[in-house]
Amino acid sequence: MDKLVEIFDLQKAFNDSVIKERQLGHIRPEEWMQRHTLALMCELAEMLEETNYKWWKNARPVNEDALKEELVDILHFFISLCLNAGMDAEDLYARYLKKNKVNFGRQTGEVDKPGYKLGES
Repeated sequence: MDKLVEIFDLQKAFNDSVIKERQLGHIRPEEWMQRHTLALMCELAEMLEETNYKWWKNARPVNEDALKEELVDILHFFISLCLNAGMDAEDLYARYLKKNKVNFGRQTGEVDKPGYKLGES
């Protein structure tokens, strides 16, 4: 099985289980988007805490394992958002490829969008 497909399947199974076990079936789809977005933002903040971003404090060694765990937590909520939006692994992959091509075009000056032409200030 494709790894991304498996991640989506596992996250859907987990989300469905949480909804059933915690009796959360009454929550509307747009509320799930809001809740998963807030949770994602919290996980991003937790990941940031692992990176010594506070330049005004003495740096400490980065706990690589904790940092990676937070990144996985971020992925959990990101995939949940994708599922809430009706995306599956194939859709995410296709949209990623399309946007990646656009992003490369922007960096090589191959687009007409203002601000991306090479040599412009």
